[in-house]
Amino acid sequence: MVWPMDLHLTPDVSAFQAVLARLSPEDRARVDAALEPAAVRAAEAAPHWDFEMPAKAVDALLGPGVSDDVRRGLVAAWALGLPDRVKAMALPAEVLTLYPYWIDQLAAFLSKAEGDYDFDHWSKDVRFSLALSVPGAKSQVIDLSSPVGPGQIVKHVREGWGFRPLFRYLAAGAKREPWLEVHTESRWLRGFNEDGWNEAWATAAEICRTRPELAGMIGSSWFYDPPLTEISPRLAHLRLNPLKGGAFMVHQGPGEIHTERAGTASASRKALIDSGEYTARSWLMVWPRKELIAWADRRKMEEAASHQA
Repeated sequence: MVWPMDLHLTPDVSAFQAVLARLSPEDRARVDAALEPAAVRAAEAAPHWDFEMPAKAVDALLGPGVSDDVRRGLVAAWALGLPDRVKAMALPAEVLTLYPYWIDQLAAFLSKAEGDYDFDHWSKDVRFSLALSVPGAKSQVIDLSSPVGPGQIVKHVREGWGFRPLFRYLAAGAKREPWLEVHTESRWLRGFNEDGWNEAWATAAEICRTRPELAGMIGSSWFYDPPLTEISPRLAHLRLNPLKGGAFMVHQGPGEIHTERAGTASASRKALIDSGEYTARSWLMVWPRKELIAWADRRKMEEAASHQA
């Protein structure tokens, strides 16, 4: 297979072919039979608020008892067709230039993978290999269709967190859909820093610029929680930079998954959680397209000025 060089996609295709070659004849037959119908099911599920829905839709089609080898085989087969999908999508250069890195990472992961296929990884690989999510930076992917329903905004107001997000939501077009949504890829954290996140948001702005139907970009995480500005100052940019750029935040609430994730990477945060001094809460970051693109334009001007200085 020839990967179109005009898209700068230069992965080791043999790695994906090797994943398929390792399958038993029965598993290879299952992959071949599911390849197209599973892709259709995944695409139909992609606009759901739960980013795992495409993977769940594929699992439902495959049926109970399917092996993780079959799942890895499907991702490898879809990855071999990724250039054609990407070529048809008219993605901005900011996305295309990231593909070699991401393809290489996926090829290496599948080549070494054995045993259980972590569901979070499976969910992200389904979306990526079918171009339902695209690269945003070295550690972030961007889902191309996510909803922001009024229920979350109303809940924020009803629980006493303030009215401002409601006004901003209405000003952004209220029920306008879809939105982009950013996710962190925990397997590849080279870009989990301020520069990396700024790159991800700038990439989202370029996608919005080329797709006028998009309402903007969202992200949902515990690391948008206001107390972290003081508890974990090195993470403050995750919340403050979008706010300075015109985003607004919607409170989603505490939860076991937020507690687990907030305490995993920091012993000091875990100690505060265990002592009851801090409760990790998830917030929805909402960055309307007009403000996001304006922020990206200012960033370009600042970078150009710094290079001239």
